[in-house]
Amino acid sequence: MRHRSLAILTAALTTGALALTACGSRDAGAGKDNGSGDGGAKTTVTIGVDAPLTGSLSPFGQGIKNSVDLAVRTANKDNEVKGVTFRTTALDDQAVPGTGQQNAAKLAADKDVLGVVGPMNSGVAQSMQGVFEKAGLTLVSPANTNPALTQGDNWAKGEKNRPFKTYFRTATTDIIQGRFAAQHLYKEAKKKKAFVVDDKQTYGVGLATIFAEEFKRLGGEIAGTDHLTVKETDFSGIANKIKNSGADAVYFGGQFPEAGLLSDQVKKAGARIPLMGGDGIYNPGFITASGEPNDGDLATSVGYPVEELDSAKKFVQGYKDAGYKDAYATYGGYSYDAAWAIVQAVKKTVEDNNGKLPADARDKVRDAMAKVSFDGVTGKVSFDQYGDTTNKQLTVYQVVGETWKSLKSATFQD
Repeated sequence: MRHRSLAILTAALTTGALALTACGSRDAGAGKDNGSGDGGAKTTVTIGVDAPLTGSLSPFGQGIKNSVDLAVRTANKDNEVKGVTFRTTALDDQAVPGTGQQNAAKLAADKDVLGVVGPMNSGVAQSMQGVFEKAGLTLVSPANTNPALTQGDNWAKGEKNRPFKTYFRTATTDIIQGRFAAQHLYKEAKKKKAFVVDDKQTYGVGLATIFAEEFKRLGGEIAGTDHLTVKETDFSGIANKIKNSGADAVYFGGQFPEAGLLSDQVKKAGARIPLMGGDGIYNPGFITASGEPNDGDLATSVGYPVEELDSAKKFVQGYKDAGYKDAYATYGGYSYDAAWAIVQAVKKTVEDNNGKLPADARDKVRDAMAKVSFDGVTGKVSFDQYGDTTNKQLTVYQVVGETWKSLKSATFQD
């Protein structure tokens, strides 16, 4: 926000400035363009980003940040919201819940921030939700899949209760992803005995639990279960348990750095069986982490492959033209759609207030988010009564050689 000299402020201007502070800063100076093309004074609205921008999960985080940046560039170039210039501010949560909570407090304290895209990790989201709810600040995750974030801790008992009205997501939940994985492994891969491992984190435990329940419901056997610790590298003990269990597949709930090492060590132990996981392992780093060939290993991921969607062609080309150093990765399309949803909610808020942001802009943006509906990069973007995406498309990927190849895409049918 621009600083103004106190000496030139009158009482009337002070009142106006306070109103602007509540909803976004205004760029002074007639004729300043700011990339929007209308040449007039502009109100600046910030879209925050929270993701792991450093560390082992940074390939995901950088893709999230860049995709939000592309959405903001596009909104400004096209003058999507008249009278508003968007900007971004990105914070690194390092995939650590405590850091995410600190970032949430920083973003909530910045009155120019009317929406936030992120985080990637469900455990980080748990630490942030209450902060944003208290501030009335909308949070849209492109990657969180834990059901409790939107449906409450008792969702598995059929007692769905939305904990925070400020939280939305463009990624489908593990209720869908875990069951989708189990159905593929049992019905199509013809695996009947799975050993289940998780990384003791919110995302991994939730996904592994849902997978195991569905696999057993279908008639499969859980050969055993175990847990590993994030950032450790020696999983030989677990690998030997898997070999001795007689399992014909491994299901892992967690992220790609540990998944790749686990797959490697299972195969070195002599169990030439596929490892399957969720969207957290769908990354080239899974393949490079393993010294043994990964052919046949499987992963599910939310949505259809972006490269194969007609709706994503403009996004893919725009990302390429922007020259970002890092790939948009697994969550790029969902991050763009999350940011665009915030843009559309701001647009609705402005239109409903005679072309200006109201003093209670955060509340209005939150309410507008619940009614957002548009054709996005990843398909139709809209939210149900819990803040969950209505898009239930998923894809199974398989390692072939040294790359992930899409094997099957479908809309989940309960």
